[in-house]
Amino acid sequence: MNQTVNPGDVVVDATVGNGHDTTYLAKLVGPTGHVYGFDVQDAAIAATQAALTADKLDHQVTLTKTGHENLNHVLPAGTAVKCAIFNLGYLPGGDKTVITTAPTTLTAVEALEDRLATNGLIILMVYTGHPGGQDEADALSQHVNELDQHQFQVLRYGFINQIHTPPYLIAIQKR
Repeated sequence: MNQTVNPGDVVVDATVGNGHDTTYLAKLVGPTGHVYGFDVQDAAIAATQAALTADKLDHQVTLTKTGHENLNHVLPAGTAVKCAIFNLGYLPGGDKTVITTAPTTLTAVEALEDRLATNGLIILMVYTGHPGGQDEADALSQHVNELDQHQFQVLRYGFINQIHTPPYLIAIQKR
């Protein structure tokens, strides 16, 4: 990400969780950039707000308690996004029954593909080891396999020798 995101850029954390990625993104975009963060859980918004406040980064971040499928209603019209990050699944340490799902994730990814700046990235950390996780991963895989290779490059990176169901990363880069 630090080779893609520059000071002044607009970025999205589609699943703020405990605030680690949001804080990292806020440092990358600097005081002239902006991070839009989304999560459906009060605990995630509160943890992220606390992390941002502790690092004095809250002035350049807009946190919205809503699902990432609503990001098009929050981002200002015409805003180009340089990078977006998703950590799919459930909030670590939170309610494991509240998960991301294929319909909401695909809505968000498609909206971001339309807004993505040239050479911009959508990064998805995909977890399949929980109920619903494999369904979301399958739908996402089908979607990215159908993207026009002249408009997007898609990379999948993950462990192949790990037990259980290790997560993997999907990166979508706009050409």
